[in-house]
Amino acid sequence: MSNFKRNIIVTGGAGFIGSHVVRHLVNKYSDYRIINVDALTYAGNLANLKDIEQYSNYTFVKADICDFDIIRRLFSDYSVDGVIHLAAESHVDRSIKDPFTFARTNVMGTISLLEAARQQWQSEGNSFNNKLFYHISTDEVYGALELDSPDGDAPYGSEFFTEDTRYNPHSPYSASKASSDHFVRAYHDTYGLPTIISNCSNNYGPYQFPEKLIPLFINNICKGISLPVYGKGENVRDWLFVEDHAKAIDLIFHEGRVGDTYNIGGFNEWKNIDLIKLLIKIVDRKLGRPDGASDHLIKYVTDRAGHDLRYAIDSSKLANELSWHPSLQFEDGLEKTVNWYLNNNDWIEGVTSGEYRQYYTEMYGSEE
Repeated sequence: MSNFKRNIIVTGGAGFIGSHVVRHLVNKYSDYRIINVDALTYAGNLANLKDIEQYSNYTFVKADICDFDIIRRLFSDYSVDGVIHLAAESHVDRSIKDPFTFARTNVMGTISLLEAARQQWQSEGNSFNNKLFYHISTDEVYGALELDSPDGDAPYGSEFFTEDTRYNPHSPYSASKASSDHFVRAYHDTYGLPTIISNCSNNYGPYQFPEKLIPLFINNICKGISLPVYGKGENVRDWLFVEDHAKAIDLIFHEGRVGDTYNIGGFNEWKNIDLIKLLIKIVDRKLGRPDGASDHLIKYVTDRAGHDLRYAIDSSKLANELSWHPSLQFEDGLEKTVNWYLNNNDWIEGVTSGEYRQYYTEMYGSEE
């Protein structure tokens, strides 16, 4: 018999967003056992959680979520009553080169977890009382928004993704996430499994794997390596500080309505090229370089296939129903993020393996 009030599996807990969720829950709920299940693929890194690895309410299990027998056994061994499912392949460029891996992890892995939850919870004889399967998705499942009639309140367009927006994925990554969302809803509708889904905008912050735009460009600016910008850099994204996302996940897990969907966004749209120029300004200033010293590193490259023009999340439902709002202005969050990467160069060097550098060169050409 567990001495903990709850036993929650967090999948992908060694990854970027997952590690922040795990840390937040472990620190906040000493009476919860948090079971971090991660396969430790290239983006999973236990160094992200060294500060809590000895906590008594934290357990790490190295496992592939697609291995149903192992996942089923974990539900039984730990008397799991909650799942926060973040494990996913998430890089669009990788999905274009290798869609099979994305389908396996993002679709079949989700089905494995859903079925393990259903079997274990139904076997306990109390139906699904006090159980929850919370699936973390992305705004990319909605497709793309157009730029239209900018004004002061909506500088890039008046249309936003809501919980009712029709799915229209444009990449193998977003298609795999859309499929996993549909399976989660199907398990709720078919079996009565208690589920919640949230769809979030782009995250940024500490511990993000440096294939993603912000940590990649911070690292490249420091080293004087070219900054590959797709097309003309006019694509627009909504950015959210990762710790705010972790707090939103905590809130939705505890107070969200079963069977419902919540959009999580930063109310914070930026064109890629404007974001990159701001990053250059911040990093150069912190390194004591003249203003604009690294502007020459910008290198425009052939646009990504199926590159969506604009994402923008309407988080009004989450704000109105659960009183959630981002805590940081983007400029403040970006300063905090740059400071972390500049002060944690050992972490960056530890994750930028030879395999990653080879991948970078294949995608963008020479690093110089």
